[in-house]
Parts: sequence; C-alpha cells; structure tokens
Amino acid sequence: MPTRRYDDSPGLGSLYARTVRATLRRADYEPDADGLTLELPRSAIDQDHLTAYREVTGFAAGPSLPPTYPHVLAFPLHLDLMSDPSFPYKPMGIVHLSNTITQKQPIPLHAEPAIRVHSTAERPHPKGTVFDVISEVFVDHELVWSDLTTLLSRTAGTEAAHADLLTDPVLSPSAWWDLRGNLGRRYAAASGDRNPIHLFKLTAQAFGFPRQIAHGMWAKAAALASIQRAGALPDAFTVRVDFRKPLLLPSRVGFGYQQTGKTVDFALYDEGHDVTHLIGQLQAD
Repeated sequence: MPTRRYDDSPGLGSLYARTVRATLRRADYEPDADGLTLELPRSAIDQDHLTAYREVTGFAAGPSLPPTYPHVLAFPLHLDLMSDPSFPYKPMGIVHLSNTITQKQPIPLHAEPAIRVHSTAERPHPKGTVFDVISEVFVDHELVWSDLTTLLSRTAGTEAAHADLLTDPVLSPSAWWDLRGNLGRRYAAASGDRNPIHLFKLTAQAFGFPRQIAHGMWAKAAALASIQRAGALPDAFTVRVDFRKPLLLPSRVGFGYQQTGKTVDFALYDEGHDVTHLIGQLQAD
C-alpha cells in the first residue's frame, strides 16, 4: 500500500482546485484494497480555530477536543485522497451516507496528534458503489480515535445489494433548533469544508438542491453537543449517524434523544416530524 507523508497539513485552497479538476476528468482506474495511505505525523491544533468550531457546533469549552473535531483535522487529507489521480470516483458527486466515530479516550486540548487516512475497497449498493474513508488519530503512538466515513458514488447500482441502515427510533423532539441561512458558511469557515452545496442558494441549485443544505458533520456535532450538555456523553464510545434527507437552510428542526443503559438513540426531524434528516446511535464502551 503506497504511503504519502506530510510535514504539515496540506493547504485547502490548492486541494479544492485539484478536486474540481478531478471531478471534470474521466477516471481510468480499477480500484482495489491496496489504495493510497496518507499520514500526517504531527497536527498542531489552532486554538482560535477550535473556538470557532465550538461556537458553531455548540460544544462547551473544556480540557479535551470535541469528539467530532478530529474529523476536521483529517479533512484536508480526505480532500487530498479524493482528488488524487489514482482515486476512482468524481469527488464532487459523492454522497455522504454515514459516519462512525470511535473515541477510545478524550484527546487533550494541547495534544499534537498524528493522523492516518486511507480508503477501503468498493462494494455494491442499490444506488451505486460505496466505499469508506478511514481516519485514525494517534497520541504518543497510541490509537485514541477513529472515524469511518461511508460514501456513495452514484451509478446504475445493484438492486440486490445490501444497504446497511440504522433503524429509525421515532423519537419525540426534546428541543427545537432554528437554523439560519448562513449556517453552512459559518461551519465551512470553522471546518474547511467549503462544498458549494452548503454555501449559497445559487451554488446549491447548480447541484440540484432548491437552496443550500447544512453539513452532515455539523448535524452530527450539534447532536453530540446536545447529548453532552445533557450529561449523556461518556469519555469512551462509538457513535454512528446515517444522513437520510438533506437539511435545507434556513429551517427549523427537532432534535430528540433517548438513553437506554449504555445506548443513546437520537435523531433530527423536520418541523412537521414527517422527514428524518439524521439518525444516530451512541454506544458507551
């Protein structure tokens, strides 16, 4: 498996330009399990950037990183991987289906974690082809956090293929969130994810959406921040979310959760409780 190592996190500006070029090209690549691995031996945490991330997601200040923040640290490597000439899919047409985070222990605020990113082999899906981008975070050579991002490249699909989905828990909203139209731009500034579908109505319409949509990872972070404020977020856990329906901005959404033993089920619904935007399940270790 070829490995690319960095002295510093790759710059997002050049990566976005490369992502556009990669989307326009036609890939002549046969994917296999031995894809590219990207490694960043040391990742410095910008405290101002972290503060902005906390503000837009709702995480309170504390001695450790929000459990979704390492995804932000790994994001430039995700872009580099998906814009590499060897990558078999057009990156700007990929759909984010789900995300699973395993936190073995909280990451200290002033840690300098090492990050490793690679993708898995493709597998069939009823709507195309799916694969995972795996991120691993190490502190002092110990694996403390990992993230599995499941992505869909739309093709004709395989009707008989299995689609792995969480069961909708059908919860009653315990809180209502009024989301402003600039939320996507605020989260983009804090996360580096400037996909045009999240920024403005016109840029979202270019990709078939009626107006801009919230980032899926913002929704996951905001849900976990709410669970944390309720005292239900442990130090060590695995949490998966499925992104069901796009969350248009501006909008009003309901957040609900239910704790049963070591398990927390949660979801985001539209105002009428007719549309499920996100389903999640957290399991304490």
